Amino acid sequence: PKMKEHHCLHAALLCLGVLCYSQALGTEGLSHDRPSLHGHPEKGKEGQVLHRSKRGWVWNQFFVIEEYTGPDPVLVGRLHSDIDSGDGNIKYILSGEGAGIIFVIDDKSGNIHATKTLDREERAQYTLTAQAVDRNTNRPLEPPSEFIVKVQDINDNPPEFLHENYHANVPERSNVGTSVIQVTASDADDPTYGNSAKLVYSILEGQPYFSVEAQTGIIRTALPNMDREAKEEYHVVIQAKDMGGHMGGLSGTTKVTITLTDVNDNPPKFPQSVYQMSVSEAAVPGEEVGRVKAKDPDIGENGLVAYSIIDGDGMDMFEITTDYETQEGVVKLKKTLDYETKKSYSLKVEAANVHIDPKFISNGPFKDTVTVKIAVEDADEPPVFLKPSYIFEVQENAASGTVVGKVHAKDPDAANSAIRYSIDRHTDLERYFVINAEDGNIKTIKTLDREEMAWHNISVFAVEVHKQHQEAKVPVAIKVVDVNDNAPKFAAAYEAFVCENARSNQQFITISADDKDDSANGPRFIFSLPPEIIHNPNFTLRDNRDNTASVLVRREGFSRQKQDLYLLPIVISDGGVPPLSSTNTLSIRVCGCDGSGSLLSCNAEAYVLNAGLSTGALIAILACIVILLVIVVLFVTLKRQKKEPLIVFEEEDVRENIITYDDEGGGEEDTEAFDIATLQNPDGINGFMPRKDIKPEYQYLPRPGLRPAPNSVDVDDFINTRIQEADNDPTAPPYDSIQIYGYEGRGSVAGSLSSLESATTDSDLDYDYLQNWGPRFKKLADLYGSKDTFDDDS
Repeated sequence: PKMKEHHCLHAALLCLGVLCYSQALGTEGLSHDRPSLHGHPEKGKEGQVLHRSKRGWVWNQFFVIEEYTGPDPVLVGRLHSDIDSGDGNIKYILSGEGAGIIFVIDDKSGNIHATKTLDREERAQYTLTAQAVDRNTNRPLEPPSEFIVKVQDINDNPPEFLHENYHANVPERSNVGTSVIQVTASDADDPTYGNSAKLVYSILEGQPYFSVEAQTGIIRTALPNMDREAKEEYHVVIQAKDMGGHMGGLSGTTKVTITLTDVNDNPPKFPQSVYQMSVSEAAVPGEEVGRVKAKDPDIGENGLVAYSIIDGDGMDMFEITTDYETQEGVVKLKKTLDYETKKSYSLKVEAANVHIDPKFISNGPFKDTVTVKIAVEDADEPPVFLKPSYIFEVQENAASGTVVGKVHAKDPDAANSAIRYSIDRHTDLERYFVINAEDGNIKTIKTLDREEMAWHNISVFAVEVHKQHQEAKVPVAIKVVDVNDNAPKFAAAYEAFVCENARSNQQFITISADDKDDSANGPRFIFSLPPEIIHNPNFTLRDNRDNTASVLVRREGFSRQKQDLYLLPIVISDGGVPPLSSTNTLSIRVCGCDGSGSLLSCNAEAYVLNAGLSTGALIAILACIVILLVIVVLFVTLKRQKKEPLIVFEEEDVRENIITYDDEGGGEEDTEAFDIATLQNPDGINGFMPRKDIKPEYQYLPRPGLRPAPNSVDVDDFINTRIQEADNDPTAPPYDSIQIYGYEGRGSVAGSLSSLESATTDSDLDYDYLQNWGPRFKKLADLYGSKDTFDDDS
């Protein structure tokens, strides 16, 4: 039956097409002139003769329905030529878009068939070319002509939305008709043919909360006062249907998720009317006591709540802050609590929204209050001193056992335990004080001296008798009160000078005093002379009444020759009760001065010399003495350098010494140039011969009778004497003493002892071992090395 319907529909469409085509030809013949297929002339422009020829083709544009699924190919149309007599000599050829693939032609009858299902959405029309040719010769019998095959649309595409899912937001409690979102669908069918692409929107799910405009697809709110706290998210299904929404149209759907955004339309609310809390009296300020929370169903900044204490007897003792992460009010301790004073407190706490929307102010006050009751718990507290610190006074030099003061502490707990006191010995290392463990009385156990330490800072412990771990500590400052126990003295070691030509009542020194006591027992100082010398003929004293005194000359004319030093006793009294005094002695030296009063000399001997010699003479004498001393020192130095031995015996002093022998003696026959006295030690004449090569432990006195004659010229006796002395000398070293003879004389058969010329002679000795003696003998090794080595190096 379906196949018959298709054939009937196809036949009807073909008839409709032929009728339309015939009408078009008639109209075209009336209104337009077109050339014949054979090119015969027709009437055209005015004044031009046209020849009308017989039309060779009977055909028009063809239509074919898309999506045809019948068993047989669809007949699109038929081509026929007037010259076709039906004998089969004419062959129809089809070319162009889809020819031979989609469209095939019967070369004898000219029938065109569509062999494949067509889709208008893929291609709306095809342009083909038809031609009639001789079957035997393939000669064109008619010129080629184009025609169009149009694919006729059917409603085969449902509407499709741009997105499969949509998401939209709308504030809660929005007015009815508030636009939420617009959804759009499209239809691939031909919008110019029928209603296949005419879409209508409708809502399938989401009523009665939302509605959609049929033509535009705009979704709007449909109910007032939608509450996010009641329902936050809505799922809406929107349908788009073609054919104008009529029956038989195709449709497509999409899902829209609509979320209600929050507005501040709910005030905070405490879930309970009273909160019970407790805190220990030992808690420190700032410690958390508890938390309260008012619930606000709004979210974000609309749900922010601030807490405050608006009333209660604990407003001064507690405070509340807001924890914005948890939206809780944190109750904290503000001051120290005392269980024995007050055992409970009450607070009235308010919670209010931070941000209020003026649109919903009519909903009521956006705040709530609650009562918080706080119980104070008793804690085992340490003893408490009645004062935070103590200051006592005690006089210096007070007897041992003198009471300084009393400290007092008590147990703040209800038990009121007994207290024991003690001194922190780290603060009283010298143990000046002691405290009564029961009553807290502090006493001295040593005499105190204010001048050594004016303040004593100690610490006192108080502990409970039955709870030793509970202790308190208080600082105690003890001031040592001064008593007048130090007499004043000179502020410095004064030494005065007075000129011989000083005038009467001339001031020559000002003195002051110092007192170790404080100002109450010190200044003002009173200066005076002892009663026994108050009428001193030489000097007098004047008290300046500013803790200083001036010493003046009472008479004129002092002489250093008679007396060059005077000792003046001065009595100094302080202002203490009772006053103390001391006698201090001022040394006054008489000096010589010039006319202006400048000191020249305070020495009596200098005065005697000055009487006979002038200053220039004294300088000349001193210069001569200095010159003589310099000459003597130079002479002694040169003499010592001349007698200094040429060989140094210190083992550490290793160096090369070159001794020049520029004068040789005459040998044994030279008796004139030889002086035996040069061999004698001058010190040996006196019986004492110190050794220069060692430090003797004790002196050796040679025997009498062995002393040689000073002017003896017997060399043999001299040498024997020296040998005998060396044998009997216990301080002699175990090696020979070397004597140097700088003069040999003339005519000696022994020859020269110098080794300066020996370097040019060959030596039979081998000094190569010096190379192994180290760097200290390198010079000797180089001088006395083997000749071969020397030659090789050269």
